[in-house]
Amino acid sequence: MSEAKKFLYVNRRAPYGTIYALESLEVVLIGAAFDQDVSLAFIDDGVFQIAKGQDTKSLGVKNFSPTYRALGDYGVTKLYVEKESLAERGLTEDDLMPIIYEDENDNFAEKPSLIFVDRAEMAKMMSEQDIVLSF
Repeated sequence: MSEAKKFLYVNRRAPYGTIYALESLEVVLIGAAFDQDVSLAFIDDGVFQIAKGQDTKSLGVKNFSPTYRALGDYGVTKLYVEKESLAERGLTEDDLMPIIYEDENDNFAEKPSLIFVDRAEMAKMMSEQDIVLSF
């Protein structure tokens, strides 16, 4: 049997105002349901998708950001965040939601899903994927 292809979903856009962020999340969940090796990258305005305290009431749309915290239940445990994108938008790691998963290979210990990388590391990681889809 062949090894699963590695899929990276790149989130570049703000969470609301377009359909891209929600569509990316839905595609990630579908891929994970089919046991694909799925990871996400948050760059540019995509870092706002995982920011704490999102309030969408004034926009009249549902806040889907809590769904990111459920990704670990679907085996999606690698969420790469570009450090430079955070800094350029005045954000720090503390401004992001805590997203964790339970590692079944380590007695279900809770571990962070967010992996902070610089641009060079992000480019290298992207080059190692079989399929990269950008939203």
